[in-house]
Amino acid sequence: MGSADGPTADEPDGGSRKTRDTEVSERRFRFLVAGYAVSSYGTFLNMVALNLFVYETTGRALAMGLFMAVRLASGFVAGLVVGGLLARFSAKSIMLWANVGQGAVMLVLILAPESLVTGALMAVSVVIGACGTLFMVALRSSIPEMVGEDRRAWANSLSITGRSMAMVAGFASAGVVVSLVGYTAAFLLDMATFVICAVTVALLPIAGGKGADSEAGASGAGKGEKEAKSEPRWRPVAFLALAAAPGLGLMVALRGVDAFGSSSHNAALPIYSTSLDASNPAVFVSAFWCVWALGNIGAQQVIQRYTQRTGKTVGALGFGYGTVVMSAAFIAAFAGFPLAVTAVIALIAGAADGLTEVAYTSHLQTLPATLRGHAFGLSATFENLGFGVGMILVAAALDRFCPLAVVGWSHGAAIVVAVVFLLRVAALRRAEPAGPMGRAGGAGRAGLRKEEAVEGRPDRGDRDGAEVSRG
Repeated sequence: MGSADGPTADEPDGGSRKTRDTEVSERRFRFLVAGYAVSSYGTFLNMVALNLFVYETTGRALAMGLFMAVRLASGFVAGLVVGGLLARFSAKSIMLWANVGQGAVMLVLILAPESLVTGALMAVSVVIGACGTLFMVALRSSIPEMVGEDRRAWANSLSITGRSMAMVAGFASAGVVVSLVGYTAAFLLDMATFVICAVTVALLPIAGGKGADSEAGASGAGKGEKEAKSEPRWRPVAFLALAAAPGLGLMVALRGVDAFGSSSHNAALPIYSTSLDASNPAVFVSAFWCVWALGNIGAQQVIQRYTQRTGKTVGALGFGYGTVVMSAAFIAAFAGFPLAVTAVIALIAGAADGLTEVAYTSHLQTLPATLRGHAFGLSATFENLGFGVGMILVAAALDRFCPLAVVGWSHGAAIVVAVVFLLRVAALRRAEPAGPMGRAGGAGRAGLRKEEAVEGRPDRGDRDGAEVSRG
C-alpha cells in the first residue's frame, strides 16, 4: 500500500507501514460509513413513507401498529440468531445480503399488484426489521477488526454521526418526497439507498465475523467450528457473553429499559405537539427531532476530539451518567417549558443519547470476538423487546394519563436502573486494586474477567478514563 512512501528520518519502516495501514483502514471505514448513512436515510425515509402508505391503504390506525409490531418482532428474532450467523459467516457477507434483502423487498412492494399490496407490506415489515438488526449487529461487532481496538470509539462516533445526519435528512424530506413525487418514487429512492450501501460493502475489504474461528487458534479451530455449526448452542453462547460478567448483563438490561423509556417519548411527542398547536402538530415534532439530532452530532464531534487528544475512552460510567441525563432531559421536555428552553433540553437529550451510544457500543466491543456478536445480538433483542412492550403499555397509558406522567414513569424506570448500574460499577472499581494476585489476577484466562467486561480491559489499559494505546 503506497510503497513509494518511505519511512521518515525519525520513524522506523515498521512504524511507517503501521501508520499507512491505519490511514487506509480508516479511509475505508469512512466509505463504509458513507454507504451506511445513505441506507440509514432510506430507513428513516421509509419509516415515515411506509407508515403513511399503510394508513392510506388500509384506512386503519391499527394496521400501522401491526406493521410496527411485526417489524419489531422480526428485529427481536434476528437479534437472537445473528451471533450464530457471525460465527459461521463473515460480517461482510451479512451486511451485503442485509442490504440486498431490503432493496429486493422494496422492489417487490413497488411491483406488487393491488390485490397483493397488504401481503407485500407485511413482507416489507419482516425483512426491513430483521435485516436492519443483522446489519447493525454485524457492523458494530466487527469495528475492532476493521479499525483496531484503539480506534473503536472514533469509529463508533463516526458511524453514529452518519446515522444521526441521515435521520435528520430522512425525517425532514419524507413528507416533501411523498407529497411531490408520490409513494412509488419514494420507495424507488428507498430501494436505491440500499443498493448503494450494498455496492459500498461489496467493494470494500471488511474484516469481522466468523468469531469462533478467528480466535480459536490452530489447536481449537476444529472445536470452535463444530460449536459454531451446532445450532442449539447459540443460545447458551449468547447468555455466556453476559453471564461472564454480571455487570455487563446489567448494562444490557439497562439498555433494554432505556428502549422502554424511548417508546414513551416517541408515542407521546405527537400528542404533546397537538396540545401545543392542533392546527399543525408536525412542526414541533420535526423541530424537536432536528434539534435532538444536532445535539447528537455535536456530542460525536466532541467525543472524537476528546478521544484523539487524550487517548481516553468514555467508558461504562459515561454510559450510566449519560442515561440518567438523557432520561431526565426527555422528562423535562414534556414539562411545558417555553419553546426556547425545550429546544435546549432537546439538544441536551441528543448529546446525552450520543454519549451513551458510543460508550455502550465501545464497551461491548471489548468482548472477545467469540462472544461479541452474541452479545450485540442479545442486546438488540433486549432493545426490540423493551421498545415493543413499551409501545403497547405506553399507548394504553396515554389514553388515561398526560404525556408528562407517562414519560416520567417510563424514563424514571431507566434512571433507577442506571443508578443501580452506576453503584455496581463503582463497587467493582473499588474492589479492583486488590493486588496482582487478587480478584483480577486470580480469575485466570479461562473466561472473560469481570473487570474486563465491566471496566474495559485493565491488562490493556483501556478501561474507563484510562490511557489507551495509541499504537
